[in-house]
Amino acid sequence: MTDVAAPTGRIGDTILRHWREAVPNDRLAHLVKDATRGLTRALQARLAAQSVSFGHWVFLRILWEADGVTQRQLSAQAGLMEPTTYSALTAMEKLGYVERRKLPHSRKNVYVFLTPRGRALKAKLVPMAEEVNEVAIRGVPPEDVAATRRTLLTMIENLARDEAALDQGGNQKDA
Repeated sequence: MTDVAAPTGRIGDTILRHWREAVPNDRLAHLVKDATRGLTRALQARLAAQSVSFGHWVFLRILWEADGVTQRQLSAQAGLMEPTTYSALTAMEKLGYVERRKLPHSRKNVYVFLTPRGRALKAKLVPMAEEVNEVAIRGVPPEDVAATRRTLLTMIENLARDEAALDQGGNQKDA
């Protein structure tokens, strides 16, 4: 195991001690979860400095890439239930980040659009997310970052295939 400088935060110290001493060979899922939590905490702190909640960040990221999607599509892309999306969008509307409207060609669906204020947040927030990623990989050789990325993408694909097989009533060994 490579020596990494000890973090200065209590949470980081506790997590590293857990992984290095208590359960160095525990399941990969737990390690990924702890890494995700660390990334999330780092981004939340930066977003909070801009008065943006992490929950809003999730939707802003999607809308910066696909403005004008339906509320239902937004829920699906975020991986959240529709009532959660509705609540977040209501708050985001009050903050002036988005507007919801029905379009003439489809009076049934509600579409979500960024406002100029919501669009402008991208220039402030994306660099913060990039900074978190840079902090996370500090000291990691580029080839290790590339290998980790390939590995995680393969894991995501494998788990998606497994989920699809289970949804179809199949056996996970058949996936």
